[in-house]
Amino acid sequence: MLIQLLRAHLGPYKKPIVLLVFLQLLQTCATLYLPSLNADIIDNGVVTGDTGYILEFGGLMIAVSVLQVLCNVGAVYYGARTASALGRDVRAAVFDRVQSFSARELGRFGAPSLITRTTNDVQQVQMLVLMAFTLMVSAPIMCVGGIIMALGQDVPLSAVLLAVVPVLGVSVGLIVRRMGPLFRTMQERLDGVNRVLREQITGNRVIRAFVRDGYEEKRFRGANTELTDVSVATGRLMALMFPTVMTVVNLSSVAVVWFGAHRIDGGGMQIGALTAFLAYLMQIVMAVMMATFMFMMVPRAEVCAERIEEVLGTDSSVVPPVAPVTELRRHGHLEVRGAEFRYPGAEEPVLRNVDLVARPGETTAVIGSTGSGKSTLLGLVPRLFDVTDGAVLVDGEDVRTLDPVLLAKTVSLVPQKPYLFSGTVATNLRYGNPDATDEELWHALEVAQAKEFVEALEHGLDAPIAQGGTNVSGGQRQRLAIARTLVQRPEIYLFDDSFSALDYATDAALRAALGRETAGATVVIVAQRVSTIRDADRILVLDEGRLVGSGTHHELMDGNETYREIVLSQLTEAEAA
Repeated sequence: MLIQLLRAHLGPYKKPIVLLVFLQLLQTCATLYLPSLNADIIDNGVVTGDTGYILEFGGLMIAVSVLQVLCNVGAVYYGARTASALGRDVRAAVFDRVQSFSARELGRFGAPSLITRTTNDVQQVQMLVLMAFTLMVSAPIMCVGGIIMALGQDVPLSAVLLAVVPVLGVSVGLIVRRMGPLFRTMQERLDGVNRVLREQITGNRVIRAFVRDGYEEKRFRGANTELTDVSVATGRLMALMFPTVMTVVNLSSVAVVWFGAHRIDGGGMQIGALTAFLAYLMQIVMAVMMATFMFMMVPRAEVCAERIEEVLGTDSSVVPPVAPVTELRRHGHLEVRGAEFRYPGAEEPVLRNVDLVARPGETTAVIGSTGSGKSTLLGLVPRLFDVTDGAVLVDGEDVRTLDPVLLAKTVSLVPQKPYLFSGTVATNLRYGNPDATDEELWHALEVAQAKEFVEALEHGLDAPIAQGGTNVSGGQRQRLAIARTLVQRPEIYLFDDSFSALDYATDAALRAALGRETAGATVVIVAQRVSTIRDADRILVLDEGRLVGSGTHHELMDGNETYREIVLSQLTEAEAA
């Protein structure tokens, strides 16, 4: 998965990568050349006392060192730029794919996991690429080149390398092999910490209301301890790796000095050659250590790449049309024909054979017990998810064939749990219509019964709104969400229990103002309060995903037992009549 991900996203950066590899090659060649120059200076300059030779080759060593530094700086520069660009592109790809997901896919992954995959997982892959460009490219060149140059200094002494390199490779391989499963568990437990933390931050008021601070502390401590245990186990393996490598390095250095001294004593090797051989041994070992450092990162990056590819490889169940309809002949006509919606693997559908017709100038209401499928029915219209059977038609066209932009302009949904974005009152109201004037915003606020409290804010339309609208009350949040929909001025309004947080007086005033504002539009209201929908032109009654009644309030009171039970649970017989 890691190779597949890198191949897909590093394609546009072939030229910087080629230049980077070339610079790394030059830098490594310069590094390999320096010990040979040093050996020549010792054997032909220091031993013979030839100062001119020392100065001449010393100057050459300085020039080679400068070339090495310049090439290293250039390689790190291009490596960092390319790795950062890769991280940016992968994050953008994950974000774009998540934006295309329907509610079904979002529920499958969960917000905490998607956040971790977009941030931490991408960062791990980015760090691996950065290390690969700055270390891994030069490591094999230095290892192979070091062996060749060491053989050039003394072939018999090079037998030490035949023992050192395999031992290092096997030791590192055994440790890295055990780290892969641990890194996968670490990322999953990081998801768990993220999930618990998000719940505790979002549900802070509930925690305090029920005085569950101790319980939540215990929950977080448990998730945190699980992550710590895996991290410690991984850290132990990582800590074991460097002592293992250094032990092999030190023993090999002792062996080289021991056998090299005997070679020099026998006249088969010069002092400069032994010095150069030790330098090449250290370069070979350093190359192995750099590769070791990379191998420590590869298992975790591989796990992260699999998680990223899982998101990128998931297709949304809401597929954009191939040849979208970009213009509608009629305006504001909504029809649901035999709609069924079933979650994957579910034994029973959420909705079964539901029919609905809503026309411009009319208000259609949907009521039913909790879990009867009311919100799901409304979610089918703006394609939060698609029907698994039947069809949803807007102005005679199946919503699955409409251009998403056209559908968004035609249909607007005020969800059951309205969400406000961090910014100001004005930026939230202009979310569906960026060109709306201040006058239009104030008019929408007035209709939504929100003008009075917005005027009372210190900066009015420019008053700050916290993420999720947590700095305003539930009722104010609902009214701002309704005002946001009014600013957009769609042809079909969908209100999903959008008046539940309002008091009865505000609810009545808002419905009266909405009736005048949306007189020529199609309005569909889902509500639990009978008082909110009793004056609707048509009321649909849902029970366990089935349509069990349709008509006006009085017709249903006379002929529908389900509706009658709902009404009498809220009103007296006299009030209902």
